[in-house]
Amino acid sequence: MDFFIGEVTRDHEDIDWFAWAEDASALTDGLLRSGYEPLSGSPADQQIDFCKQGVESSFALLATDRFGRVVVAGGSWAGEVRPEGMLDASVGRIAALRCRIISPRTQIEIKQMMPVWVPGRPRRKKDVEDITWLEAALREQGTRPA
Repeated sequence: MDFFIGEVTRDHEDIDWFAWAEDASALTDGLLRSGYEPLSGSPADQQIDFCKQGVESSFALLATDRFGRVVVAGGSWAGEVRPEGMLDASVGRIAALRCRIISPRTQIEIKQMMPVWVPGRPRRKKDVEDITWLEAALREQGTRPA
């Protein structure tokens, strides 16, 4: 979200990323060389998690299905189709740091739907605030929020 907004919006305890499953090994090697500690939790073919300086970074792994759609790479949700248009956004920026971003509409959808997709997970205050940030940025750019 912050790369779309163009600034760090709050202190983060965790940062969610997406990566192609085929890149997971190289990503893991690079993070370990950079001082990240691996965390256990999700199935390794679904998500890889690391921590550095008290901030968790979670990488949800993506694949494509036989129709070319973006899907969950592994775990109990393997093959589930990710939101259409998820990878349609361009590059975001925070100062000189650039990063490809998940489409803002998909970010909003994920934050709205997580309590539905994961029963028992409450709607978090930070997700509500993030949705407000994203919708305001979309309005500022002259595009309608989802």
